[in-house]
Amino acid sequence: MSRSGNRETEQERILRLLATDMEYAKDGALPAGMDEVGRGPLAGPVVVCCVVMPTNPLVHYVNDSKKIAEHRRSLLYDELTLASLDYAAGWVWPNVIDEINILQATKRAFCEAFAAMKLPIDDVMIDALMGLDISARQHSLIHGDARSYSIACASIIAKVTRDRYMQEQDKLYPQYGFASNKGYGTVQHIAALREYGPCPIHRMSFIGKFI
Repeated sequence: MSRSGNRETEQERILRLLATDMEYAKDGALPAGMDEVGRGPLAGPVVVCCVVMPTNPLVHYVNDSKKIAEHRRSLLYDELTLASLDYAAGWVWPNVIDEINILQATKRAFCEAFAAMKLPIDDVMIDALMGLDISARQHSLIHGDARSYSIACASIIAKVTRDRYMQEQDKLYPQYGFASNKGYGTVQHIAALREYGPCPIHRMSFIGKFI
């Protein structure tokens, strides 16, 4: 809420998110934000984005990616990747998820995203996860994608990156509805699994109770 008691404006909301990031800025170095998407689906990779965003210009309507309509997420993705000082994605594929479990796969994707960054990073803000094997100070924030500007930016970039991949996979395996369900266990997806069996991007460790 704003000081006047009126509803918080978009500018005030973005500045509030940015203020969280500035708590972790040291000696003029901005922290990176990191977030993942794809821990829960029955198919497809888990994807993590690491991003460093400038304090000016700020991109409005940044939020937890799950709270943003798909069309707006796509527009924000273009704005964010253009405005960012640096960003990178880490991917871990279904066969690896099956081999090492989803938690370890998610941690690996975080590490890969961090390792792919070209910009030196001293501090990383992470949505909830802790204990990554990376060479930076780690700051874990519960519900970080709703509290931090850079984590929210990372959540959008990761979400759109993975969604676009799943839309491409839909062209190869149209029977599962990946373009709409993005690999999550919808009624349509589970029915297709039972009728056709799994395809190469399904996580075998996730689908045993459905087939």
